[in-house]
Amino acid sequence: MKNNDKSEYSRLKSKIYARFFILAAAAIAIVFALYELLWKNRGWDFTLRVLLRLGMERNTAENIYQYYFRNFTEIVWIVAVAVIFLVMLRFFLNWFTKYFTSINQGIDELLTEDDNKILLPPEMSATENTLNTVKRTLRQRKRAADEAEQRKNDLITYLAHDIHTPLTSVIGYISLLRESPDMPKDKADAYLDITLDKSLQLEKLINEFFEITKYNLQEITLDKRDTDIYYMLLQLTDEFYPVLKQHGNSIELNADENLSGFVDAEKLARVFGNILRNAVSYSCPDTAITIKAAKDGGDIVISVSSKGKTIPKEKLRSVFEKFFRADDARATNTGGAGLGLAIAKEIVTLHGGEITAESENEITTFTVRIPA
Repeated sequence: MKNNDKSEYSRLKSKIYARFFILAAAAIAIVFALYELLWKNRGWDFTLRVLLRLGMERNTAENIYQYYFRNFTEIVWIVAVAVIFLVMLRFFLNWFTKYFTSINQGIDELLTEDDNKILLPPEMSATENTLNTVKRTLRQRKRAADEAEQRKNDLITYLAHDIHTPLTSVIGYISLLRESPDMPKDKADAYLDITLDKSLQLEKLINEFFEITKYNLQEITLDKRDTDIYYMLLQLTDEFYPVLKQHGNSIELNADENLSGFVDAEKLARVFGNILRNAVSYSCPDTAITIKAAKDGGDIVISVSSKGKTIPKEKLRSVFEKFFRADDARATNTGGAGLGLAIAKEIVTLHGGEITAESENEITTFTVRIPA
């Protein structure tokens, strides 16, 4: 708790103590006033009159006064003080519960979507600040969720539109091949090549749909084991060879052959698979993608660098958000559903690590740091 919060709560406690002692003093003052005005030098006559009016005989009334009032005067007045104090305590509690009412109203305000500030009594300013911070945080999270949902909806719209184009081409060329069985072989082969191209493009778009669905349904859990990090990266390099060759890229792996760690190998391979896929999509053709891996104290640090268009700083801050794409215009030959880096960040965070991105002078570098 901050010192300022402590001072604010001290004000509240001081006010409660002050009210409490004021009530105690008031109870004593009221009893003292009653004693001075009604009882002192008048108690005998006053008590007898009351008892006689209740129908008692004078001897009985005198005995009761003598036995109960004169012999137990201190106890009677202590009881009187207590009764008056309890009555006044009720007023004190009614005042005090107003704070709870204010807090409940403030909590209700958390559910509203307006920008109105939550207001509490001055001595509750610490709680007021906390509630306003929570309200701002909730609104920011809701705004971020709405933006992610909007990006997802836009992406699905784009995908639906993009799927229509290659599907129409596939149907068209297959129809031509079926309607012209005597078509020259070279022309038929060209049509088949185009059909295969469009089918592969269609497959990629459908996979993006599945990626979105899997992300919405998945719950990532880790199964950590001793893992040969160097071998994992080497294996990824081999797996990406066809994609790299198609784009004219290559991978330069600079890592200690003895590099290992206690990690979820499958999930971590997914992290670097997503990063490499992103690097290939946005790197310049015929350039090398550099992977560096080494131990730094108790951590494993792995970086992936590629040469391509510099990512502006305002976009660099968002690359790990769900459904974010670095390119403004939807293009079917680059990127994906915008989930790869978001998933990578989740997995790295679950490992207790962090992932960062830097981009300057046409070199973009993603760095992953996880405990070994």
